[in-house]
Amino acid sequence: MPESNNAPNDLPPHIEQSVGSIARLHADHRHSATPQERAVERMTTILGRANSIVALGVAVVVWVGVNLLAGVFGYRPLDPPPFVGLTSTASVVSIFLVILILASEQRADALAERREQLTLELTILSERKTAKVIQLLEELRHEGVKPRERADAEAADMARPADPAAVIAAIDATQPG
Repeated sequence: MPESNNAPNDLPPHIEQSVGSIARLHADHRHSATPQERAVERMTTILGRANSIVALGVAVVVWVGVNLLAGVFGYRPLDPPPFVGLTSTASVVSIFLVILILASEQRADALAERREQLTLELTILSERKTAKVIQLLEELRHEGVKPRERADAEAADMARPADPAAVIAAIDATQPG
């Protein structure tokens, strides 16, 4: 198979750094999970698969079938129609599933919020850098070929690329708790 130009080892270093920073953000999020949060994520992952729906459907059909056939063969059904036991069990399981989903979504929302904060911060930094470039271009335009020979500490600081990991650390330092 021929190599694609989009292979990860063909990426420019600044893109690899950005991808690595986002990967670290996600890894930090996974590693910061408590054992209970990991258990919730595992359960929602397992229960969210298509085979869980099939298993649930089979369980309901077996439950109803066993209880209907028990009556046909002269046995007393454990849960005769209208299947109050099945309905009650389904209600309790539904409550637990709702709680699992809410807990899982709350954790996912925390990661999404961190990504949004990072995006906002980097957008603000980019806007400030763009404004500084425009300011320096205007100075160059007004002063002709020889711009003022002075050190511009702000321009020197802004010339450095933003380090997403450092931005995430700064955002985290401002968060309560």
